[in-house]
Amino acid sequence: QLQLVESGGGLVKPGGSLRLSCAASGLTLDDFALGWFRQAPGKEREGVSCISRSSSTKYADSVKGRFAISKDNAKNTVYLEMNSLKPEDTAVYYCAADHRPAYTFCRSIQSADYWGQGTQVTVSS
Repeated sequence: QLQLVESGGGLVKPGGSLRLSCAASGLTLDDFALGWFRQAPGKEREGVSCISRSSSTKYADSVKGRFAISKDNAKNTVYLEMNSLKPEDTAVYYCAADHRPAYTFCRSIQSADYWGQGTQVTVSS
């Protein structure tokens, strides 16, 4: 059974850091374009970052320079390193996997083929 399971969320103060992980089972991440999207209360889903099969990365302007996406094919896990966190980063974060080429998927990460249950990130003093 195909499953993506996120972990690593929590409560952090502004300026702090978190590292989100997404472990996959039932699929081989190397076969997919991968990404993270988030959804804050009362807001639309927002694509955050994506990584291609060849490990090229893209970021939303709102997180560029602060977040870093990576993957470990041996562990079948994708990560999102988040630094200099701001209150506006507060949201549920979802990892996603998609069959499309990355240049297509990265334009609409939130419409991925597969996504996990999400992990809550709260940035507050």
